[in-house]
Amino acid sequence: MENIIKPVFWTTRATKDLKKVTRFYGQLYGTEKAKEIALKIRKSTDILENPDFDFSKIGTVDSSFSHLKRTYRKLFNGYCKITYREGNKYIYIVRVFEERQNPTKNR
Repeated sequence: MENIIKPVFWTTRATKDLKKVTRFYGQLYGTEKAKEIALKIRKSTDILENPDFDFSKIGTVDSSFSHLKRTYRKLFNGYCKITYREGNKYIYIVRVFEERQNPTKNR
């Protein structure tokens, strides 16, 4: 069976999360390095659009979202957890969390 390619769509919430992560990295490493890391985080989700991989099996199920009716999966890029789910037309990036910021807020 042929894999259906769905484009990745970053939600408003995930985009805001990425901005927070970028600010956090800016404080740690400086602005240029923070921008570089943010770009790598964005590009790391490109694998979800790759027809050679089944995006529903990339990453692992994110148990932080198990109380919701949909299945959410997570990818890691360095210390960043990227949570996504499959929609009808898109693969939605729903959250980005830098695990060193505040681990108790990882919900």
